[in-house]
This record gives sequence, C-alpha cells and structure tokens, in this order.
Amino acid sequence: MASHKSAIKTHRQEVTRRQRNRNHRTRMRGVIKKLRQMLEAGDAESAQRQLPATLSIVDHTARLGAIPVKTASRTKSRLARALNKLGA
Repeated sequence: MASHKSAIKTHRQEVTRRQRNRNHRTRMRGVIKKLRQMLEAGDAESAQRQLPATLSIVDHTARLGAIPVKTASRTKSRLARALNKLGA
C-alpha cells in the first residue's frame, strides 16, 4: 500500500479511472452483443437501425481512452462487414 501523500492520491485516481473505464467498456460490449445477436438472427433491418448508435458508442469509448483507437476501428469494421454480408 502507498505510504506517502502523492502515492495515496495516485492510487485513489487509478481506482476512479479503472472503474470509469470498466463502465464504458461494459456499456460498449453490451450494445455490440445486442447488434451481433440481431445479425445472427438475420434481422438486417433492425441491425441497420442499431448500427449507427453502436458505432457511436464504440467511437466514444475510444475517444475517452477506455479502449485503443485501432481496436475501435477494427470492431467497427467487423460489425459493418457483418451487416453488409447479411444484406447481400
């Protein structure tokens, strides 16, 4: 455990940031899971409506630093590709 003032504060900040990042990642994973379930069910119409909101949440999570930007890009690309494959 930290023993001096600055280390105690740093630890407190890390705990807060870790919890905040976890919340953002959990929210993102939930909407991605919903979209993937729509794609697996073959529901292209509702997946098409859900895609912009999902991509927005993925972008937002990356912008906050909870996930790397390249991870967000890869995720968005795979989701869009899956939707296009379903529509074709």
